[in-house]
Amino acid sequence: MDEERLVDIEMRLAFQEDTIERLNDVICRQQELLDRLVARYELLGSRVKDLADRFPDDMGGDDDERPPHY
Repeated sequence: MDEERLVDIEMRLAFQEDTIERLNDVICRQQELLDRLVARYELLGSRVKDLADRFPDDMGGDDDERPPHY
């Protein structure tokens, strides 16, 4: 009975190690994706700021001004 119990524990440990390794792989891929998305977000933010600086009248004009159809 002790041998059977030891084999069961070893099998569970092997399964847990495999599961942890696969979860770690998933987390690493997600972190790489997150890093790429953050870099892209920052790039887009700087491009929007550059456009707003180049065309200040076209971006966020006077909010109190009524549209011409009023």
